[in-house]
Amino acid sequence: MHVTLRARHGLPSFRQQLVHALVLQVLRDQRERAYKDNFRIVHFSIQTNHLHVILEADDGPTKTPATRSRNALRSGVSGFLISFARRLNKLLGRKGKVWDDRYHRHDLESPHEVKTSLRYVMNNFRKHGHVTFGAGAFDYYSSAQHFDGWSDALFDWFEEPEPWTQVRPRTWLLGTGWKRHGLIHTEDVPGPRRRAVVR
Repeated sequence: MHVTLRARHGLPSFRQQLVHALVLQVLRDQRERAYKDNFRIVHFSIQTNHLHVILEADDGPTKTPATRSRNALRSGVSGFLISFARRLNKLLGRKGKVWDDRYHRHDLESPHEVKTSLRYVMNNFRKHGHVTFGAGAFDYYSSAQHFDGWSDALFDWFEEPEPWTQVRPRTWLLGTGWKRHGLIHTEDVPGPRRRAVVR
């Protein structure tokens, strides 16, 4: 799934080192939660007032596959939203809501859909006009450094202050299936996103 998490108005830009480190801390902590075997955020991109994540949610201890997937998704996304909001509020010395009341979800059901979403998430900073440096450079505020689907060589110009251990996809679609449609170039600018499901 491709999920977009949008912040409320009035917060500072998320594209800064402290917020990047906070996102990585929340993602690491999620690996210790009760739902760790059923929910994982594999890729992410931090933009000024929203986050994009590509995730996998699968079977858990409930009655039907559809219910298991929904429960894993609900628990994982809610856990991320709550943990991030608490830590950001503490960092900013504020109280109140951080996130919009709804998030946008797009279920990825084919290799082509997965490739389109990966391209959108990995190069989303270009869509918003953010600048990076060097041929083949990628977005610092994302998981792009750990992405193995680039078609061109990367110019590795930074060291992560908060290293993030890459989460390996478990599904065929996100692991290898999407590569049937070719790899992604670092300088591609994503087009408009398809209409998402609002949850």
